[in-house]
Amino acid sequence: MTAPLPPTACTIAGSDPSGGAGLQIDLKTFAAYGVYGLSVVTAVTAQNTRKVAGAWVQSADSVSAQITTLCEEFSVSAWKTGMLGNTAVIEAVIDSLPPGAPLVLDPVIVSTSGHRLITEDALLLLRDGLIPRATVVTPNIPEAEILSGIAPIRSLEDMREAGLVFLSYGADAVVLKGGHLGSGDASVDLFMTRNGEEAFSAPRYPYEVHGSGCCFASAIAAELSLGRDLRGGVAGAKRFIDGAIREAIQLPSGGAVPDPFWEWPASKRQTDSLI
Repeated sequence: MTAPLPPTACTIAGSDPSGGAGLQIDLKTFAAYGVYGLSVVTAVTAQNTRKVAGAWVQSADSVSAQITTLCEEFSVSAWKTGMLGNTAVIEAVIDSLPPGAPLVLDPVIVSTSGHRLITEDALLLLRDGLIPRATVVTPNIPEAEILSGIAPIRSLEDMREAGLVFLSYGADAVVLKGGHLGSGDASVDLFMTRNGEEAFSAPRYPYEVHGSGCCFASAIAAELSLGRDLRGGVAGAKRFIDGAIREAIQLPSGGAVPDPFWEWPASKRQTDSLI
């Protein structure tokens, strides 16, 4: 017996062989939500949670063909972008993305370990060509400083000023992630649209989690693919990523990765979550 296709979400991102970030964590997050995950590979990397040893960006033709071929069979409910790498890939995404479905743009610029993941000229095209297509952009503080020109960002007011810049670029909404801001007990994200703003707060945990930004952005995409409105989707994704960080998987190296399956019962996690 066959089953109907669930809502679909597609990640356009680089591969992280450690499974903690990139398209791998995106697909795990989609699965945790019960969303059918599709993927377009923009880059192959050699990395673990501590370093990026190398990155090889895919050709523009490869990225275009992946998107076009998927769209011939699937009606994608939401798109999410991560590492795009260079101008040619961004142009391919701009030209190939179909209109209509929401786009969550996670502007991946530098890895957690400090490796630069996008060229300088590509940043301009990301700003001028892809951000205007975005339903919501999800920069962390360093990414917001680079893309908005507002630096340093040290307060909620600074985040608000940077958020207004992203809205001026044409995005429908922006979520300024506050994980890099200060060292207080709370991590505050600022959600902004042209109609107002809202702060979402969660506890700040005393450890870094590789791939948490990817997981958060893909959770928003999953929420939107399930029909949530934008505010509800961001709120749901904030609750989801808080749990994924709180229950993060600790690695023998001392690093940690999000656990998108933190809400699943232990009996199911042992067999179904290792994907």
